[in-house]
Amino acid sequence: MKEYILAIDQGTTSSRAMLFDCLGNVVDSEQQEFPQYYPENGWVEHTPEEILASVLSTCRKLLAKQNIQAGQIKSLGITNQRETTIVWDTVTKKPMYNAIVWQDRRTSDYCQSLVEQGYSEMITKKTGLLIDPYFSATKLKWILDNVEGARQKAAAGELAFGTVDTFILWYLTDGDSHYTDATNASRTMLFNIHEQCWDEELLALFDIPRNILPEVLDSSADFGVTSENLFGFNIPVQGIAGDQHAALFGQACFDTGSVKSTYGTGCFVMVNTGDDALHSSNKLLSTIAYRLDGKVTYALEGSIFVAGAVIQWLRDGLELISKASDSERLAMEANQSHGVTLIPAFTGLGAPYWDPDARGAILGLTRDTGIKEIVNAALQSVCFQTKDLLQAMEKDGIDIKALKVDGGMTNNRWLLQYLANSLQVDVEQPASAETTALGVAFLAGLKAGVFDSLEHIQSLWQAKAEFSPQITSSEADKHYQGWLEAVSRIRTN
Repeated sequence: MKEYILAIDQGTTSSRAMLFDCLGNVVDSEQQEFPQYYPENGWVEHTPEEILASVLSTCRKLLAKQNIQAGQIKSLGITNQRETTIVWDTVTKKPMYNAIVWQDRRTSDYCQSLVEQGYSEMITKKTGLLIDPYFSATKLKWILDNVEGARQKAAAGELAFGTVDTFILWYLTDGDSHYTDATNASRTMLFNIHEQCWDEELLALFDIPRNILPEVLDSSADFGVTSENLFGFNIPVQGIAGDQHAALFGQACFDTGSVKSTYGTGCFVMVNTGDDALHSSNKLLSTIAYRLDGKVTYALEGSIFVAGAVIQWLRDGLELISKASDSERLAMEANQSHGVTLIPAFTGLGAPYWDPDARGAILGLTRDTGIKEIVNAALQSVCFQTKDLLQAMEKDGIDIKALKVDGGMTNNRWLLQYLANSLQVDVEQPASAETTALGVAFLAGLKAGVFDSLEHIQSLWQAKAEFSPQITSSEADKHYQGWLEAVSRIRTN
């Protein structure tokens, strides 16, 4: 019988199940979108039940379609949208509240009060993060403070908290496994990335009871076994990583200084910093890249809240395009000197600005501006935001020679060429676009013995295409300066 690795890729707008062979090649996949909820301005929620249903549905369809039998799945890995916060009742197995999504800004005022009280330095020193609604801690505190009965149930030991990986794992193992991995823990603003533990001072600050938190394991570890009644047989769960960390792993960025950028709902640039958790002077985040056999590899990360979501907005909000793939043709057909700047700050600006109250704008409109120019400007905004991040990394001492890219938007060749032009570095597109799912498959396969080393995994990585700059650095700087001037007009901090 052929043997495979199953990867669950639980994203912000959809869940996917992917089957890989033992060389890391995609065999097949299933994907299912689920609803987004916006109960108030700046609030973003999912229902945990719909997340779980989409995960189970895609896995079952994939296993049935491929007629997978017991023993053929060597290992299972879970990668997930990070920071999204779920609290559930371990007795009734019901969520206490909807999942509060990483994009949610409801705790902005509370975060600002923490800054004003002088907690910034302490929190950054321990966690590598900046005080922001983006991370899990303030979302978790909000649920405990605002959902009736939550604190009483927590005190009674009847509640569990988790990011999406932990929630899925708990249900897959029928409540036996309440674990997360070090990468997801490092995004909660409750985990000390230097001491590798939940931090008592932070738990006290946010009034989070220790008993509701999951145990933190390596990214490649024995997390438990799926309940037989879910898929007809047991599958060992042996890899977990937050989506951006999984993408870094899937891009084989194991050398210090190697960097990747993932273009999904948001955009996330991450550079491997090896044994050093760098302190950024430019509002970037220090985080855990991955943890293997107890050894931590760190990364520096910049996060953009809106990348692919701007194309989704053009399609669903403005109805300027009928499908996302139309954006490439329209961008090519646009007047390339249109002078329009689109800033997609729908939920504020991420790194390096960290301005939760900024809002989007389209500047430079003329009578000649049409749909093509607006689509073109939307794609440009993704490139300029990436440049914001790479410039911040360079100021922090990182010398970037090339950028590995992945995610759904990288199917757009116009975008990748404009990205190379803007950044003035070579942009490398991998043979496999599914690097997030592949990364967690690699992690699961490492524990299962399918892959014997990082060098083995690195040998499997292949490039599909490379894009080199086709304009001068002075031309690139001129275009970027227009972006910076536009951003300055919408900032509130």
